[in-house]
Parts: sequence; C-alpha cells; structure tokens
Amino acid sequence: MLNYIWAGLIIVSLVFALASDLGDVVGDTYRNADPLPVRLEFERPFDADAPRQPARLVLDPLAFRQFYGVADGTPAPAYDATLRATADGTPELVLDAEAELPAPLDVIRDATNPRDQILQGTLQSVTISPDGTAATAGLQFAPVRFVKLGAITTAAIDLAEVAVTIAIGLVGVLVLFLGLSKIAEDAGIIYGLVKLVRPVLRPLFPDIPRDHPAMGMIALNLAANVFGLGNAATPFGIKAMEELQTLNPEPDTATDSMAMLLALNTASVQLIPPITLIAILGIETNNVYFPILFTTVGSLIVAIVAAKGLGRLRRYRATDPNRDGRTVAVVAEEG
Repeated sequence: MLNYIWAGLIIVSLVFALASDLGDVVGDTYRNADPLPVRLEFERPFDADAPRQPARLVLDPLAFRQFYGVADGTPAPAYDATLRATADGTPELVLDAEAELPAPLDVIRDATNPRDQILQGTLQSVTISPDGTAATAGLQFAPVRFVKLGAITTAAIDLAEVAVTIAIGLVGVLVLFLGLSKIAEDAGIIYGLVKLVRPVLRPLFPDIPRDHPAMGMIALNLAANVFGLGNAATPFGIKAMEELQTLNPEPDTATDSMAMLLALNTASVQLIPPITLIAILGIETNNVYFPILFTTVGSLIVAIVAAKGLGRLRRYRATDPNRDGRTVAVVAEEG
C-alpha cells in the first residue's frame, strides 16, 4: 500500500511540474529567443583584441521587469563580470559566482550552469561608446526549458546516490552486529538476556512465548537506541523482526508485537545523545540533554499508548494474525 502512495505522489508531482513547465514554455517566461538589453561599463577603454577584460553589467530595473514581465525582482545597480572572446569571435559575458541575481535570472543560471552556478551569455549587437568606456548590447542566454522536471530528475538521481552511499556504509555495521548477535545466541547470552528483561518487556509483548530469542533481540535493539548507538540498533531491529516473523501465522500481516516494536523504534527512546550529535556539539551536548530526555520519554509514552490503544479497536483486532491464539500453534508446529 505504501508503495502505491509513493508512486501516486511521484506521479502527481511530475504532472504538476510538467504543467508548470508547459506554462513557462507557452508564456515564454525565460525569453529564450530574445536578448536582454544591457549596458556594460569598462574601467579602461574597450579593447577588441583582448582575450578577456573586466566589466560591470548594468541592468535598468524598469526595462528588466518589462522584458521578463515580472512585477518585482529588482536587479542590483551593477554586477561584476568578465568579457571574454570565444573561439568563433563572439563576445561572451560571464558574471561572478557571488552575484545575487533576481528571478528569473537565478533560474536561468541554475538551469544552464548548475555545477559552477555562474550566469553567462553571448553579446549581440554590441555598440561601443566613443570613449570606449561603455557599451550597449543584447545579452543572449542558453535556452531554458522544463526547469521543474529537470529539478525533480536531478533530485531523484542525487537522492538515489545518497541512498546507495548510506546502504554501502551500513553493510559493515550490519554484518558486524548480526555476527555478534549470532555468536551471542549460540553462546546462550541471548536466552540469559531474555530472562533478565522478561519482567519489563512482557507486558508490551504478551504474544511472544517465554524464552523466545525475539525478546532478546528486542532488548538489544532498545538498548542500542537508549545508548545512542543508532547504527547498532538497526541490525538488532532487523533480527528482532525476523524472529517475530517466525511467530506470525500470516506472513503478509504485521502482528501486534511487530507494531509495538516499530512504534518503540520510531519513538527512539534515548538516555544518551546520539554519537553524531556529541561529535558536532561536543561539551555543549549538556545543554540539550534534558530536552532530549523529555522528548524521548514523551514520544515513548505516546508510542506505547497508540500501539496498545489501536490494538484494542475492533477494526484492528479483526486483522490481528494472533487474534485466535495462533502464535502458540505456530510455535508448536516448529517445535
């Protein structure tokens, strides 16, 4: 169901982006075929043979708004730029990267040069003043189309790269702690932990049989969260879910114990701030300790009340895989 929701949101966002981009094309928002009237000022007289020379770009505010059909977006009095000659002899104007540009020039910059974030364009119909210290011209930018669709595509690719980076980074952590949990299970440590935490966790997970390893994995998962070891909590949580799945008579439906574990992990109860936060704030972490403690206790209470409360509603009781005590049957069959 969640996959359908995400797919629907993606489709809706693409439809809105396409509609907006088509509106920009029809309305010629970026004036792709027309050069922007500009004025250039030079500190030294213009030299047609120089490969590059500094210049200042001056935009008339009224002419700028009329050209792009915008009500606001006043440009700065002047922008530092560099005038350079291209291979075919066409003069090209490149603005400094620090220039704060009004809309839609900022969109044109981001769309035509997303990596360097520099606005540049070719000059047309250049007219030099008699003293060579100024010039008027038309500044032609590269065509800009389907900006929002391009932004969505770029964001999707960037986030996919981030997801792969995170996943690869978690592989070592998952392998390490899953291996440790297997060693602890074979050594009997997990069963000892189960007996130790049973009085505390039993009211929250009444469907889990006595001495079942799922209880130990849940305890390790919660302990890792409590001590701020988020990366260690992930493999223990996965292993706990796998153990709970062995007790599930309906593999396609989550049990109340699974819902409770997910709720507790979402609440992320913590007594020690996360390692990342400590690394960033250092000793200043003391200033946020009590807010973290207050928030995590509050979220824990809300998570438990919500999971227990919803589990008692008739609608959710009817879909509970263990509504007829089928967990006992599953354990008996496996035994």
